[in-house]
Amino acid sequence: MAQRQRVKIYKYTALFEPAEEGGFVVTIPVLPGCVTEGETFEEAVKMAKEAVKCYLGSLRKHGEPIPEESSQGFVGTIDVPVSIRGISAKKAG
Repeated sequence: MAQRQRVKIYKYTALFEPAEEGGFVVTIPVLPGCVTEGETFEEAVKMAKEAVKCYLGSLRKHGEPIPEESSQGFVGTIDVPVSIRGISAKKAG
């Protein structure tokens, strides 16, 4: 009788940034150097999942631990007031 393969689901924060040439660049902050891209958001998600699988596979192959994100963290934005006095409108915008 065949054994069932156990699967663990890892959840990672993915940052999707618009690429200059179109599409999205995706980085996984907890996995240094894990970067990919896609021409559409859907493709970027697919490529990010594949990049993470490859990254984790490499860690496993080399006997290194697989990082897990803390469930305590979150992504947010902050407002930072900066004086622009003395900066021309062309440089500021």
